[in-house]
Amino acid sequence: MTIHPARFLPHSRILRVSILAGACLSLLLVAGCGQEQKAAAPPPPAVQVSDVIRKDVPVYMEWVGTTDGLVNATIQAQVTGYLVKQGYREGDLVRKGQVLFEIDPRTFQAAVDAAKGSMAQAGARWETAKANLQRVRPLAEKNAVSQKDLDDAIGAEQSTRASVESAKAQLDTAQLNLGFTRVDSPVDGIAGIAKAQIGNLVGPGQIQELTAVSTVDPIKAYIAISEQEYMKFRRGKGERAGEKAAEAIPLEMILADGTVYPHKGRVALADRQVDVKTGTMRLGALFPNPGNLLRPGQFAIVRATMETKKGALLVPQRAVTEVQGKFLVAVVGADNAVELRPVTPAERVGSLWVIDKGLKPGERVVVEGVQKVKTGARVVPTQAAAEGEAKPATPPPAPAKGGKE
Repeated sequence: MTIHPARFLPHSRILRVSILAGACLSLLLVAGCGQEQKAAAPPPPAVQVSDVIRKDVPVYMEWVGTTDGLVNATIQAQVTGYLVKQGYREGDLVRKGQVLFEIDPRTFQAAVDAAKGSMAQAGARWETAKANLQRVRPLAEKNAVSQKDLDDAIGAEQSTRASVESAKAQLDTAQLNLGFTRVDSPVDGIAGIAKAQIGNLVGPGQIQELTAVSTVDPIKAYIAISEQEYMKFRRGKGERAGEKAAEAIPLEMILADGTVYPHKGRVALADRQVDVKTGTMRLGALFPNPGNLLRPGQFAIVRATMETKKGALLVPQRAVTEVQGKFLVAVVGADNAVELRPVTPAERVGSLWVIDKGLKPGERVVVEGVQKVKTGARVVPTQAAAEGEAKPATPPPAPAKGGKE
């Protein structure tokens, strides 16, 4: 039988040994956990920062516009006949009065000749009636002829005179129709593609529209502005002042290839009403078009300079984070500590964003690694490459009609 030595130790000594062993074990465990936590602590994250820029920013408004001719004349055949000649090259510049088409004139020339004959006959009868009246009138004064003979002579003269006037009107109509066989341009402009070919029967009830001619210098550009934008245009001292202010706003046009049209335009007209379906009003702007570069039907961006913000603060757009309708930026302080700060953004300027409230000049904001930071955290900042400006400031879009502003 083996006897364990502990059985011969006093009870109090055994208790002291147990307590001392537990305390040592606890110290060892706490020391080990502290070393593990110290070893697992991550280093501060590396982020890219950009300085808040302060500069004057022109504020622009932009709309999609469609070009149209200042005058669009539809060329139609007013008499019926066969087309025998086309006197212009499609797409070329034509002058006012230039003959574009000719209709077979033989039928209309015959009508003119017949009308001339009828007028000659009526004129001869009138001359006879006038001569007869001149003979009867003195005789009637001497009572050599009856009053009835005088009345008949006066009636015959008036009747034949009316026949002459009727014949003259018929001749004018025939000559007018003969003139309509030569279809000329009513304006200077660009002539379109012909819609009738040589040999076609044209005229009312047949092929009536032959082509169209558009005056393109200056050229018109139509845009649709919202009710809010319209009210902004018209603000001023009195209605006329508002109209003049709108006409004085310089306009630019950005073409489909991205180039800026070299000639400035101006607002020339406004529609009489707001479209109840879209909540927009149609405006027409005029742009000089030397060389006829622009043609009707082109799409372009029409841009207006509305104001210039003095000393505006700008940050890269990627530095701004939207969370549940609020806009935040991560500001890095002098001690490299981060502060998530709410801001009020305004217009966009290319890849930058104007900030109205929430920032100060010279502060640094995180542009790369925003998702890795939180308020109070320290970071290792590096300067990001400078952001360029692609285009002037554009205001935020106006709320849709019926929505909340």
